[in-house]
Amino acid sequence: MRPRLSFSPALFCASVLATFIAATAQPIQMALLKGMDPRALGPAIMSGRVTSVAVERSNPRVIYLGSASGGLWKSGNGGLTWTPIFDTLAVASIGAIAIDPRNPDVLWVGTGEGNPRNSQTFGDGVYRSPDGGRSWIHMGLDRTRAIHRII
Repeated sequence: MRPRLSFSPALFCASVLATFIAATAQPIQMALLKGMDPRALGPAIMSGRVTSVAVERSNPRVIYLGSASGGLWKSGNGGLTWTPIFDTLAVASIGAIAIDPRNPDVLWVGTGEGNPRNSQTFGDGVYRSPDGGRSWIHMGLDRTRAIHRII
């Protein structure tokens, strides 16, 4: 799959958040944030909401990001660039992402965002990838509609 070139403010904000999450093993140097002013991004409109983030423990530069209606994205460089990895499937709403702690190539994704609202998008169950998001197997729970957490 080729990376998308369009700019998404939601993905940018999620990238910044995921980078901070991935860097929790190191102290944050507040001087680096000195020139950044916070600003309101809301209200959340019909799409662009980040619903889940997962970071590979053994390689924190690998980040997965799920969105309310924009699919699943993967970064291998700490959030500098993102590639869609769920676009071939019939559902675009991601509610949860889990990385197998014993094998980081195995991903579990629950579809359908779990935060009810007027523009909630439904999913069609749970998917598993044995190869870091290159292929997907539908595992069931088709009629669940919203999966907010994978244990």
